[in-house]
Amino acid sequence: MSIDGQIDGRSIPSSPIRTLTHMERIDWHRHDGHQLIYPRRGVLRVFTATGVWVVPPSQGVWIPAGHDHAHRACGTTEMRAILFATESPGPFIAHPTVLAFTPLLREAVTCLTDDAGLEAATRGHLERVVLDLLRGVEAPQRFLPALPDPRLREVVALLEDDPSDRRTLAQLGTAIGASERTLSRLFREQAGMTFAQWRGQFRLHHALVLLAEGHQVTRIAGACGYASPSAFIGAFREAFGLTPGEYLRREPDLRL
Repeated sequence: MSIDGQIDGRSIPSSPIRTLTHMERIDWHRHDGHQLIYPRRGVLRVFTATGVWVVPPSQGVWIPAGHDHAHRACGTTEMRAILFATESPGPFIAHPTVLAFTPLLREAVTCLTDDAGLEAATRGHLERVVLDLLRGVEAPQRFLPALPDPRLREVVALLEDDPSDRRTLAQLGTAIGASERTLSRLFREQAGMTFAQWRGQFRLHHALVLLAEGHQVTRIAGACGYASPSAFIGAFREAFGLTPGEYLRREPDLRL
């Protein structure tokens, strides 16, 4: 999956709160410090050189200093961001990583970004609290890695154009002139997973986007290529531990 435009290595400042309209994007850039990004409401797609995440309000993203990244909003999205100095005693995460946000971590980040007038000592204390909390959080493995091989990118492009496409890997290979065996090997080598596993992640990413846009379960199931609404609900429950309806009740800020 990709975002339009080339990585240009620009360094830009980080705004603590930014509201993005549906499909609004922030182009490729980098920061001189470590950045913690949190979609307080809505869903944010975060692109890096190594791949892409779809991030709901229950998660955040750690972007180490100097790493190029870009964003795109799914639905109206309120993005919170904190920039930490490189010498900060952080969680020592070397690569861009999605992290599960606990309620306490959410509140600490919200407090830091809500009040631009915090005294320096108070701000410093809250920043240390956030960094300490980050050390113990989980890193959900719902990541679509970048796929450098042009044949894999052709397969991805077909599915991005129509996520409801249920063709097998062999059928997709026929469409682009590559064998199923070759494509299967390339997915294992470059994605670190089988095509079926990659497609499962791809469908869940798209499902989260559609949930944020307010679509119903039946519509999402068909749009994401699931055989039935029950198949979608089962896959969603297996990934998130909740049905889509339960997830929305737990995460009311997913929609805005």
